[in-house]
Amino acid sequence: MNRVEPPDVKVFEDMNALSLAAADRVIASALESVEARGRFTLALSGGSTPQELFSLFASDPWRTSMPWSKTHLFWVDERCVPPDHLENNYGLASHAFLAGLSLSPTQVHRIRGEDGPDRAAAAYEQELESFFGGALPQFDMVLLGMGKDGHTASLFPGASTLRERKHRVLPVPLEPPRLSRVTLTLPVLCNARHSIFLVSGRSKAAALHEIVEDGNPQGYPAGLVQPENGKLSWMVDRDAASLIGKFFAP
Repeated sequence: MNRVEPPDVKVFEDMNALSLAAADRVIASALESVEARGRFTLALSGGSTPQELFSLFASDPWRTSMPWSKTHLFWVDERCVPPDHLENNYGLASHAFLAGLSLSPTQVHRIRGEDGPDRAAAAYEQELESFFGGALPQFDMVLLGMGKDGHTASLFPGASTLRERKHRVLPVPLEPPRLSRVTLTLPVLCNARHSIFLVSGRSKAAALHEIVEDGNPQGYPAGLVQPENGKLSWMVDRDAASLIGKFFAP
């Protein structure tokens, strides 16, 4: 999974410009996927960065442009809290745009974090196997974020989860006050047709610089997402790109 070509990095002035471009890219991918395969499978991330994008999904023209009736939504990770908890990723998406759509329950494949990390991980793995069959799941698009420590989904630096090759989903038990989680594994993230990182904020500039320019020398989990047969894109704001060299300059 070594990178041969420089990554596709697009720098935007601010979160608004980034979110508008991301919404257009999601819709374009959705329409292409529906035409090619009859459905669109999208895996969402949580956190603060995609919230403006989610709000666009709830408003026109994006709401009416998306082929929602043929879209299946998944999540790349989840915190082990009920869906009405402020830090539940499904809950954030539901509040931002899902509640205003008429999606069938069979189109929304959430991780039941409230069941605890082990049970939730096992159930989600079964859900993926039921939907995608025995093969490794291949999402049409995965939207990912990155923490200032370079983590993505709930794959943290140095964790044993980074070495997992058998399971599609893993529990991530953490000691309080941190919330335990459930996460997709690297093989699943690397199997997507298109993976897009949405990155905002100066606190992430150092990790972003090392990943896209220095070849990820510290092994940041976000830098390990390298689709073998798909496309990888980074959509970042000016603050996150502040340490990136001239080749990627806005």
